Amino acid sequence: MTTFILRRLLITAVLVFFISIISFFIITLTPGSPYPWGELNPKISESVKANFRKQFHLDEPIWNQYWFNMRGLFTGELRSIKDGRPVLERISERLPATLALNLCAMTIALSFGLLVGVYSAKVSGQWQDTSLSTVAFGFLAIPEFWVAYLLIIGLTAGFAVPLMGTVSHGIIFPNAIAATLDWIWHLALPATMLALGSIAVQSRYVRASLLETLREDYIRTAQAKGLSPEKVLYHHALRNSLRPLITGIGSLLPALIGGAVIIETIFAYPGIGRLGYQAVLERDYPTLVALNFITALLVLLGNLLADILYAIVDPRVRLE
Repeated sequence: MTTFILRRLLITAVLVFFISIISFFIITLTPGSPYPWGELNPKISESVKANFRKQFHLDEPIWNQYWFNMRGLFTGELRSIKDGRPVLERISERLPATLALNLCAMTIALSFGLLVGVYSAKVSGQWQDTSLSTVAFGFLAIPEFWVAYLLIIGLTAGFAVPLMGTVSHGIIFPNAIAATLDWIWHLALPATMLALGSIAVQSRYVRASLLETLREDYIRTAQAKGLSPEKVLYHHALRNSLRPLITGIGSLLPALIGGAVIIETIFAYPGIGRLGYQAVLERDYPTLVALNFITALLVLLGNLLADILYAIVDPRVRLE
C-alpha cells in the first residue's frame, strides 16, 4: 500500500500543477478589470495604475504572472488585490468555518444515505421503497438554493428566527452552552441544504449495492444455515455493500466544495466558498489562484482517501 500511496501522491502533484496552469489562464482571460477603483475611473492617474500593475506583475507576460502567483503562494507572500493582505491569512480565517460546514454536511449525507439505502433495500418492491425513491429523485431535481431561499423566507419572516452568518448578532449569551447551541443552529440549515442532493445519491448507491450483494451465493448459504434476516443483512451483506458508498466519498467532496460557494453566499456564511465568490466579482486573481489550488488538492486527496478506504473495507482489493 505504501508504494500505491507514493505513486498516487506523485500523480496528484502533477495533476495539481496542470490544474493550476489551466485555472490561472481561465482566470486571467475572463473579462473585467482587477483594479479596485475601476479601470475607467478618471480620478486615478496613469502613474498610480502603472504602479499597481507593477506591484502585482500585471504588466508582465502571463507566464511571469503565473510564476509570481505560485511562488507567492508557496512562500506565503501572495497578497490580495482587494486589501493587500496575505491571501493565505484571508483563507485561514475562513477555513475553519468551511471545514465545519463540509464535515457536518458529509456526516449528514453519509449517515442518512446509509440509513435510507439500507431501509430501501429491506423493503425493496414495496410502497415504502417506491416512496423513498420518489423523494430521492425529487431531491435531485429540486435546486438546493431554491429550497434554501424558501426556508430562509419561512423561518425568518414567519418565526423571526436568525439564520444568516455563524452567530446571532446583537445577542448576549448567558453561558458557553447557549453560544454553542446558537452556532449549531446557524450551521444546521446550511449543512442540511448542502447535503440534500448527496443523501439521495448515496442512498441509491447503497440500495443498489445491497440488493446485488443479497443475491450472492454466500448470502444464500448463510440463509440456509438458519441465520436471521437481520444478521444476514447487517453482519454479512452490509460490509460488502459499503464499497460504492466509500468510493462515493471521492465524488462527494468536490460536490460539497462546489455547492458551498452557493450555500455560503445564500446564508452569508463566512467560509472560503463565499470568499471565492467575492474574489470572482472583484477580479482578485491572487485569491482565486490560491483557492483553486487548494480546492484541486483537496479533491485529489479525497479521491486517494476513498481508494484507501475501499481497500480496507474489501480485503479482496489489492492496491499494490
